[in-house]
Amino acid sequence: MPRRQKSTLRAREKCQQTWGQIQGHQGAQITATQKKKVSFSSPLILGATIQKKSAGRSGSVLKKPQRALSTTTSVDVYHKKSYKGANSKIEKKQSFSQSLSSTVRSRTDPLTIKTKMLVQFLMEMCKMKKPIMKADMLKIVQKRHENHFPEILKKASFNMEVVFGVDLKKVDSTKDSYVLVSKMDLPNNGTVTRGRGFPKTGLLLNLLGVIFMKGNCATEEKIWEFLNKMRIYDGKKHFLFGEPRKLITQDLVKLKYLEYRQVPNSNPARYEFLWGPRAHAETSKMKVLEFWAKVNQTVPSAFHFWYEEALRDEKERVQAAAKFNDGSSAMGRKCSRVKASSSSHA
Repeated sequence: MPRRQKSTLRAREKCQQTWGQIQGHQGAQITATQKKKVSFSSPLILGATIQKKSAGRSGSVLKKPQRALSTTTSVDVYHKKSYKGANSKIEKKQSFSQSLSSTVRSRTDPLTIKTKMLVQFLMEMCKMKKPIMKADMLKIVQKRHENHFPEILKKASFNMEVVFGVDLKKVDSTKDSYVLVSKMDLPNNGTVTRGRGFPKTGLLLNLLGVIFMKGNCATEEKIWEFLNKMRIYDGKKHFLFGEPRKLITQDLVKLKYLEYRQVPNSNPARYEFLWGPRAHAETSKMKVLEFWAKVNQTVPSAFHFWYEEALRDEKERVQAAAKFNDGSSAMGRKCSRVKASSSSHA
């Protein structure tokens, strides 16, 4: 498999793994409550390490020491991986055993538990569109863990950023109040529609990343393949993002963040996705790559091929902006001369 395709596969697997774990656990909770009010008592998961496969062995790449906020779902991720070579059965058992041990440890780690609780609180405040007070967060963390509050808050903020595409920002230093701000200008701070709900910005940034890494144009089949691995299915209402087909083929298209068009000369008709004009205006390939790099806990330059393309895109944007500013200045000088000439004739 070409190096470029391997990099794409690793990045996609990472995003899908993070989202799939988070949403799978939350989705199971909704089934258990039988459509009652959703409780945010279940844990969210930080990204796990990316795995790559070779012809006769498996190894890790872009591996970082940050521990996942694990649930039993993390066991499933390792359990479902395919292994090749003569020692595949042994490797599979070892991976399963190690993941299970990690899960048990993480469940009993006080800081991990407090991070989960803080994420749940942030999700609730995000849904209710209420201000976030440091005093309330400290109550969740409790006094005996107060010294670790910065670390806990950092991890919780990371979860919110990679899943919902929102940043936690302080708005009032005197009252120590915070708000969650969408990384893009989607209506209603990312929720798209009015009322309570969760931001769709993280989902949009993932879609823009898939489109970018597919050569700036991704078929509908590839988009749904990616979403399905994140446990988002066509025709099935999602507990965080609503009806996904309507969201990606109508709402985000109407808002001009995505372009959804028929593949030329396709019969029967097939469709593909591209970046819409508002996506080009509000973000860039580099920013989307930075988001994917953060999910993978690495740096944008790790995605060498796309990093080079993103750098070219940044250069073109700077040149276009400079050309536009020069044109605006020239137009302004011309208008001033015309106005001065009219005044002298008067």
